Amino acid sequence: MKYRVNLKKTDEGYAVWVPGLPGCWSQGATEEEAIDNIKDAIEGYLAAVQELTADAECRYVEVINA
Repeated sequence: MKYRVNLKKTDEGYAVWVPGLPGCWSQGATEEEAIDNIKDAIEGYLAAVQELTADAECRYVEVINA
């Protein structure tokens, strides 16, 4: 699965976040480290969502970008 991430150079290195996953962010001293860290953050985020919604009734919908 692919997610768009935003990177911002800071005085400490790089901040990185996922616009499509509110609150999912990380950082790293280098761009490469920030990308590796956000991958871990995304996995943790998705695991938490799965756990919190395990008993919920859900549906899937398809959205087509024009």
